[in-house]
Amino acid sequence: MGVTKTQIFNTKQNELAILFKVLSNPARIAILQYISQQDSCICNDIVDEIGLAQPTISQHLKELKSINLIKGEIEGKKVCYCIDLERWAEIQKMVNSFFNTTKNNCC
Repeated sequence: MGVTKTQIFNTKQNELAILFKVLSNPARIAILQYISQQDSCICNDIVDEIGLAQPTISQHLKELKSINLIKGEIEGKKVCYCIDLERWAEIQKMVNSFFNTTKNNCC
């Protein structure tokens, strides 16, 4: 059996690739921007703000949760979402490190 693509790259490269993949969807960026401007957020509020169907929003929220960028608390029948600030800081550090170590070697 051959080597999978992820096995030939280091942990940081794989983690950044997953991060960028999740963040590459404009709907997820809009969701993050909306959540980051709220004290708390309920899924239906996101649906009203973004304009996508509730199942679509739920799928995007699931992807954002998969990288631990957002967290949710159940309040009755609703789930309130917020940015995980510790994870946000980790991601900022990873991305900054990636860009800050890139040399300006272009023609």
